[in-house]
Amino acid sequence: MTLPLLRLSGKPYAQGLAHGTALRGPIRQNLGLYLARFERELKLSRGETLRRATRYAAVIAEQSPDYFAGMRGIAAGAGVDLAAIAALNVRYELFYDAFVERPLPDGCTAFALLPVATVDGHLLLGENWDWIAGVRGTLLHISEPDGLQILAFSEAGIFGGKIGLNAAGLGLAINGLTSHDDDWARLRRPFHTRCYEVLRASELEAAIAVVSGEERSCSANFLIAQAPDRVVNLETGPRGVHASGCVAGCLVHANHFLHPAAVGTSERNVENTPHSWQRQARLADLLAARPLSLADVQAALRDHQGYPSSICFHIDPADPPEEHYASVVSVIMDLHAQALYITDGPPCQGDYARYALASI
Repeated sequence: MTLPLLRLSGKPYAQGLAHGTALRGPIRQNLGLYLARFERELKLSRGETLRRATRYAAVIAEQSPDYFAGMRGIAAGAGVDLAAIAALNVRYELFYDAFVERPLPDGCTAFALLPVATVDGHLLLGENWDWIAGVRGTLLHISEPDGLQILAFSEAGIFGGKIGLNAAGLGLAINGLTSHDDDWARLRRPFHTRCYEVLRASELEAAIAVVSGEERSCSANFLIAQAPDRVVNLETGPRGVHASGCVAGCLVHANHFLHPAAVGTSERNVENTPHSWQRQARLADLLAARPLSLADVQAALRDHQGYPSSICFHIDPADPPEEHYASVVSVIMDLHAQALYITDGPPCQGDYARYALASI
């Protein structure tokens, strides 16, 4: 199986309209899945979810008019209410804020490799994106009005891409984090809006400013790199940010804070999420060999030590169906070649499909 490839161009509303029209079915499937899980897992009724999303959408219209226009386009194309599309686009804040009494689901193991650590001397960036089993995704090839080309993965119904690269040689990988300070009601620029803006930055400094230039509603980790050899990892809480770089040519990050004191926050349920530490240590060990080929990195992302809560993450049959999580996609980006390799599902179950901006 391969993910659908969607080509988008024009102004944000036109991009959103094309997104919503082409992915109407998957968008509706994602809406049904999320609204049900909000209600079962987070005890948020459909009405309360849409109320919160509507409140957030009004703020997004002021914070990022382009992003708001893209959401309006998706809603029109998919034939669903704007409040429902807003709920998808702020689902990070709604979901992560609600993980108070229960552990954050393990998932997402990201990495960066400097040119000195790779066989061909290219800067590599990527991750296994582990999330709700059954979420529908798409690969987006976007031509912005200013000419910037972007290649990114997103969930159907979420505007603009969240794991990807652009023609300026800049790429983004992400990890979910939680802290005691998280609060969706701060209504700061949402996580997915920041991903959208990072992927439209032509310089690393501008991308960093998107993440660190203002406070956030909830915690998150942003791993940003730009060819030929620049990498920065930004651990963020609502108020603080800690920046770090590669050590011995490599950086790995999972779903726990490495520097909570520097960020100025404390982590929720850290004692209940040992798999994040295990995945981080295992991937760091696997990437310690030098030099690494693309095949070596793919093999590392297929690793099953600690199965099912391994780097290649799988559904735990002991969990109830409403708590099933797995590697939804695996992504490796070559920022020199401006190429992206991606799987549809856990990487152990299929080949990586290659897409490059120069030939797509």
